[in-house]
Amino acid sequence: MTTIARVETFLVAPRWLFVRVETESGIVGWGESTCEGRSETVRTAVEQLSELLVGRDALRIEDHWQVMTKGSFYRGGPILASAVAGLDQALWDIAGKRYGAPVHQLLGGPVRDRIRVYGWVGGDEPSEVRDHIAAQVEAGLTAVKMNASGRMSPIASVAEMDAVVGRVAAAREVLGDDRDVAVDFHGRFTLANARRIAPLLEPYRPLFLEEPVVPENSHLIGEFVRSTTTPVSTGERLYSRQEFLPVLQAGIAVAQPDLSHAGGITEVRKIAALAEVYDVQLAPHCPLGPIALAACLQVGFATPNYLIQEQSIGIHYNLGAEVLDYCLDRTSLTFVDGYVERLTAPGLGIEVDEQAVRAADKRGHAWRSPTFRQLDGSYAEW
Repeated sequence: MTTIARVETFLVAPRWLFVRVETESGIVGWGESTCEGRSETVRTAVEQLSELLVGRDALRIEDHWQVMTKGSFYRGGPILASAVAGLDQALWDIAGKRYGAPVHQLLGGPVRDRIRVYGWVGGDEPSEVRDHIAAQVEAGLTAVKMNASGRMSPIASVAEMDAVVGRVAAAREVLGDDRDVAVDFHGRFTLANARRIAPLLEPYRPLFLEEPVVPENSHLIGEFVRSTTTPVSTGERLYSRQEFLPVLQAGIAVAQPDLSHAGGITEVRKIAALAEVYDVQLAPHCPLGPIALAACLQVGFATPNYLIQEQSIGIHYNLGAEVLDYCLDRTSLTFVDGYVERLTAPGLGIEVDEQAVRAADKRGHAWRSPTFRQLDGSYAEW
């Protein structure tokens, strides 16, 4: 029987929310509903949505997704979409285990046998950037992503612009011509600043320029796209096909839905199909835990327009736990020459260390997003 018997949630360090769904026959599926800084709120949403699932067949994934997202008057947003995402991932995990196949087989089978990954690098000064990137290259990665800047004036000074260019130039110096750097604007720039700086970065050939404007200003992103020949990406704070449609129409090159925010595997597969219509590649946002990463990879193995995968193994802000600390077998998420090989185990393809998760939940976490104000006092991305 695949009737859902119970749903549990676990707040685990450093900042994640795991979801465990168990069937009456004992099949267990795992998902990740992390919403950074709001996971306690999402936990309540998961508990409420569980009322729609317990006692029902876990294999009716699409039906459950439709009911969870469209069955009530108030819909959407990061809290509800994140709650749905973790539950959806867990249901796909159950289905794969029930049929003895990895999720990507249930999605139509593999279109690739490995997926390229990238890591995030910090550093405020060019020398720090060089050191951090050198460490990632030493670890075998062929691509990295970096912040363009910290706080920026609404109209940047020459010094502020030169600092951005200097840091990206340092990255290119270390990476050479055979590796890639993506530059994340993190919504910290005004449109005017973003348009001025983008052409200055073109000689360093970034893989893409990410989130040049905050998501509520998605109606402006087309102006930015037209200001540069560099591919433009966005999407970590967009939660549905409907929210992605305007930026796809505006001409972005890379869509970045988050599997733990944008409705899970079910919705991201549909976002990927919509993106394909606009000749847009997928590079899901994932500075999260092992379950979210595994869900991303399962989608990637079955999705033709999949460019690259973000991951946070070894990232500086994972304090109290690392990505692989909650995996019984760490080898499935190891990287070879900058790629992760196709996962072949049933379900999401990883085995969660339930004992470690339950112990971590007893300690809990209360991670909060830092408050970030621009030099003019306005709020931007932290």
